[in-house]
Parts: sequence; structure tokens; C-alpha cells
Amino acid sequence: MKYDILLIGGNGFVGRVLAAQLQAQGYSVLLPTSHLAAGRELRMLPKVYLEDADVHDFDELQSLCERIHHNGAVINLVGVLHDKPATPYGKVFKAAHVDLPKNIITAMQLHGLKRYLHMSALGADSNGPSMYQRSKGDGEVAVKASNLDWTIFRPSVIFGAQDQFINLFSKLTKLFPAMPLANHQAKFQPVSVDDVATAFVMALKMPQTIHQSYDLVGPSVYTMKEIVEFAARKAKASCVIIPVPAFVGYLQAIAFEFLPGPTLMSRDNIASMQLPNVLPVTGIDALSEVFGISRRSLEGMK
Repeated sequence: MKYDILLIGGNGFVGRVLAAQLQAQGYSVLLPTSHLAAGRELRMLPKVYLEDADVHDFDELQSLCERIHHNGAVINLVGVLHDKPATPYGKVFKAAHVDLPKNIITAMQLHGLKRYLHMSALGADSNGPSMYQRSKGDGEVAVKASNLDWTIFRPSVIFGAQDQFINLFSKLTKLFPAMPLANHQAKFQPVSVDDVATAFVMALKMPQTIHQSYDLVGPSVYTMKEIVEFAARKAKASCVIIPVPAFVGYLQAIAFEFLPGPTLMSRDNIASMQLPNVLPVTGIDALSEVFGISRRSLEGMK
């Protein structure tokens, strides 16, 4: 069977919303994952087919591309947030943000596929202050150098019902009566997962988006402190936010990196916050001006 869309990285927060929107628009979706058990809600979507596959294995990747219609599309949502310190970035960032896009490009070329939608990040820059930003920047360079009909999306922090940003802070503010917060003045322009997914779906039928990069942001700019305060209100928690100097945050990040379980904050995350994660002064509000989307606000988050 041939599918309309190969959705790589589709078993995550953004992918689940996008898969549902793609199906609603009539697309058949092939969604490879190495975590089938985590995709139970996706199995309820009749036009979305989950397959146990490792997209980092080139043979498996090109086999997946072979099953996509000639006029279909490949969407890459893969992104990781943490890696061990290295220059210009570590092995995990390289594999996910640089090597995988290159392999996708090669696999698509082998099977005559042209349309490619790529998830990058606001602030992606090969010379950026963090490993995350540098690896995302190098991924963009590879995409732009290809002969594919590519479109790049660069969202700010993405929020939604199942996000791991706002909801994480909501949980923390419920657990602790006070929270020390470094980089409290770092700026973000959070964007709704529904709006991001809608832009991806719309781009599939908008040839004018080919060979374009779009910054995706919400309607308002917030400081880190304001975001954590919002998360506390959402959780109905009475947690006092205590701004602390940057060096304290750096020490906290080192401690978090060595604790068991998921990393809450890393030194690389702090490096990323050196630059405002907001729409550049000369940037275009793509959601409104290109896709005609009325952007959802953080305050409307359910």
C-alpha cells in the first residue's frame, strides 16, 4: 500500500496533533516509531498507520520512502532537547538534527520524492550560542542545499494540552511552595500546537511555500517568570517565584544533568536563553500573514 504522507517523529506531542489534522483532511499517513506502545491514541485514527521502524537506520528509512506516493510528502518533526557538552554539538544532536535530515533527503531522492516539510526551531543558527541551536542550524543548511521542494518551520516554544514545558512547570509549582528561577527575564513567544500543525497541513497545498522558511510565534511575548507564574495559576498552585542570579541557574542545570530520569534543565538550555526566542524585528508573522491563522493565546490553553 502507498501512503500520502510519511510522518517522521510523529509519535510525539506535535506529531499526534498533526497526524489527526492530516487524517481530517483526507491524507493517509505512514508513521514509523520505535515506541509502538506510546502510540495508542494514534491507533484510533483509521487513516494513520503506525509501523515499528528505526528511522536512523538508512535501509529502513529508504524502505519507508518507497511506500509513499510519488506526489506525496515527507514531514520531519524530530527534535531532541538535551545532549552531552561537545563542540559544535554532541552525538545525540548530530544524529537527530543533522544526520537524519541528510539521510531523509538522500532517501527521498532515491525514490523520486520531492515535497519535504522540516521542523526546525526559532533561533536555529549554525553559529548560535547553544548546541541545540547550532545543530538545528546545520540541519537547515542541509535542507536548503537539497533539490527538494522544501519548507522549513521555526517555532518558538510550543504549548498545548500535552506539552512538556508549561505542564512541567505546573507540576513543579504544585509540588513546591517556592521556586528559585534563573534567567527569569528570558523572553519567549509561545505558539499553539494546533496552529503549528495547521500551518504544516496548509503548506501541503500551498506551492508558494516551497523554498521558504517560516518563523511561527504566538500573539504575545512573555518572560520566563511570567510563563512560570501562568503555569502556577493553571495548576491553582500558590508557589512563590524567586528570581536568582544566572550562576545559580547554571549550577542547578549541572545538578539536573546528573540526576536520574528526564533532564529538567541543562546548561545548553540556558545557553539557548541568551537570545530572545521571539519573532525578529524584521521577521514576518507567518501564521497570520502567510497562512491566515488567527493565533491562539497562551491564556486560552486548556
